[in-house]
Amino acid sequence: MNIDLIFKVAAIGIIVAVLNQLLARSGREEQAMMTTLAGLIVVLLIIVGQVKELFDTIKTLFGF
Repeated sequence: MNIDLIFKVAAIGIIVAVLNQLLARSGREEQAMMTTLAGLIVVLLIIVGQVKELFDTIKTLFGF
């Protein structure tokens, strides 16, 4: 696992949190929720890619 992955997820989290606060304070709660969901989906896609890579490595290691 790369340390870059942790930094990517943390950066996305910080950006989404700031955007969420800005949108919520300006009265745009719907857009704030959509921003939060979009950030969550992006992070989940990154994690799914890493899990796929892990399973591929395990399959190669055990010769399946």
